[in-house]
Amino acid sequence: MPELPEVETTVRGLRPVLEGQRLTSVEPRRADLRRAIPPDLRQRLTGATVTALSRRAKYGLIETDRGDTMIFHLGMSGRWRIDPEEIGKHDHLLIETAVGRRLALADPRRFGSIDLMATAGVAAFAPFVALGPEPLGPGLTPAHLAAAFAGRTAPVKPLLLDQRIVAGLGNIYVCEALHMAGIDPVKPAGKVSRPKLVKLVAAIRAVLEAAIEAGGSTLRDYARPDGELGYFSKQFLVYGREGQACACGALVLRRVDGGRSTFYCARCQR
Repeated sequence: MPELPEVETTVRGLRPVLEGQRLTSVEPRRADLRRAIPPDLRQRLTGATVTALSRRAKYGLIETDRGDTMIFHLGMSGRWRIDPEEIGKHDHLLIETAVGRRLALADPRRFGSIDLMATAGVAAFAPFVALGPEPLGPGLTPAHLAAAFAGRTAPVKPLLLDQRIVAGLGNIYVCEALHMAGIDPVKPAGKVSRPKLVKLVAAIRAVLEAAIEAGGSTLRDYARPDGELGYFSKQFLVYGREGQACACGALVLRRVDGGRSTFYCARCQR
């Protein structure tokens, strides 16, 4: 599944193509993805001008001058294609701009979504209501994590994946951040020391920023809107490296909890 860096990279790739542009055609090519596509999407967006693009957690937001915001989620396999030579059977939404650019939202597995909200009410969009702070924003602090973890006996890793505590963190980058911070993924969250929380906040930001800079990860079929694959997977310290040597010389281990793989180094992470 595209994670936060992939969505951020997508938004940044769409921004120079869409921002400030008038949409001359908005064409849904099916009635639904994971859920129904708003039936008035074409009517409300055709002729509108895009005023801003942004991201919230793993969702992309496209705002218009009509006071509407289209919210998209890439699901398991979605990606935007810019100026595709041909339109394929998995291109489920087509957008054309007044300057002749064309975008196609492809989603072979159809686990993504397209929603349309009044911009003023975006904060009330159901998936956003309970979200925690953005990991790259000012709301993620050691104090925030200390309060969220206080008295908790659950392992620290699944709590970091809880979107109510931190918005947008996924399995790959939590594994990498915990390794960078030297924290055992199964350590009870309430027992993580304040100095370790300081390291953890810094590690979360560092790993996400590095992934965004590298253009995301090359897992499955993720690609940026321009078609280029990301390269951050080449920098993984532990994720997907079971049995390989950690930088410390010990072997990277893997465990499965709740259906998710956790990669870690028992020597580095305590």
